[in-house]
Parts: sequence; structure tokens; C-alpha cells
Amino acid sequence: MRLVLLGAPGSGKGTQAQRMQARHSVPQVSTGDLLREAVAAGTQLGRAAQLVMQTGGLVADDIMLGIIRERLARPDAASGFILDGFPRTQAQADGLATLLQELGTPLDAVVLMEIAPEILLRRLAGRRSCRRCGRVFHVETNPPAPGERCADGRAHDLFQRPDDNEATVRQRLAVYCERTQPLIDHYARMGLLRRIDANGSLDEVEARLEAVLAPA
Repeated sequence: MRLVLLGAPGSGKGTQAQRMQARHSVPQVSTGDLLREAVAAGTQLGRAAQLVMQTGGLVADDIMLGIIRERLARPDAASGFILDGFPRTQAQADGLATLLQELGTPLDAVVLMEIAPEILLRRLAGRRSCRRCGRVFHVETNPPAPGERCADGRAHDLFQRPDDNEATVRQRLAVYCERTQPLIDHYARMGLLRRIDANGSLDEVEARLEAVLAPA
């Protein structure tokens, strides 16, 4: 399984990617996590990314693609991967296609998780992230299980991202729509695009996701 998950902030990409990772034994490849890992490890690409982020800039596509190349070269990605948060622009999609062609690992599908903006606003207001392990929860729909802890055995340290307020979320959604529509059209032309309704319980959305990925 070699998959890209597309969807607006709060559509549930990360949560469903985590569930698919556990179910299919292929890694969730999150660009945010990869950047933090590369910076923490002090790799050449990580140092380059850190310099850009310290000045408030966006990490260049070639740096991101280099980091993704390193991640996909790990043994656990040999049987597949789930890309979460990348690509976000047409240029990134073109770079990814070239990279995957070089690696001999073309995409199987691109799933667009569709959901109404007003539902996204409610979702993001209740979203919480763990400072220690990076997992994302929701105070209503996906709270940590009683007694659940991080992989290192410590209790989750949950916080709300400062950009999860209504004005900022609306702006993020507008930027997402502007940048992502060309990607949607691109993958539709390639015959890779699948669409699912991302509103509902985690199990309901998971079932829809599995259904569109099932062999015809």
C-alpha cells in the first residue's frame, strides 16, 4: 500500500493514518514529524530545514523531498507507506512523482477526505496534541483511553495548538482550498483520486477509507 491522504486541517488525516499504520503495518509518513526528527537528529537536511524555520520561512521542496527520500529508504517502508501532509502543491506533487519513480514505488491511490468547513471548525476547537509523542486527540470524539500513556510509559501531556481558533482556522482552510484544488484535479486526471466523506465516527470513516481502497 502506497497512499497519499489529502484533506483540510482537521479532516482526520493524521488519525486515520495512525489507524491504518497499525492495521496494515506500513508507516505513517508525516512531514511535520519528519522535520522535527531531522532537526533533532542534526542531519544535513535537518540543519538546512532548521535554518529556514528559524527565520520564519517555508522549508523548500527539495529539502522536504530529501527528507522524505531518507524516510522511505528505511526498512519499514519497503512494503508501503501513508503520506500525511505531503504533497500540498502541484510542484511538490511533481517532485514526489519523480522521487517515487526513481525508487520504483509509484502511488496506489490518493484519498481525499471531504468535510464541511463548519464541521472542521468544531473539530479543530476540540483538538489536542501530546507534547511527548505527537499523537493527536479530540476532547469529544477521540480522547485518550483511561490510563493510556505514551510509548515511553509517561502520561500524555496534552495541549491546544495556538492556531486552532476560528479566525486562523478559516484562513488556513482558505489557503488549503486555493493550493489543493489543482492537486485534486491532477490526481483525478491520473485516475488515482478516491473521495470519502470524512464526517462521522472514527470507525465509520475508517470503513469508508477501507472500502475505496479495496480491490475492484
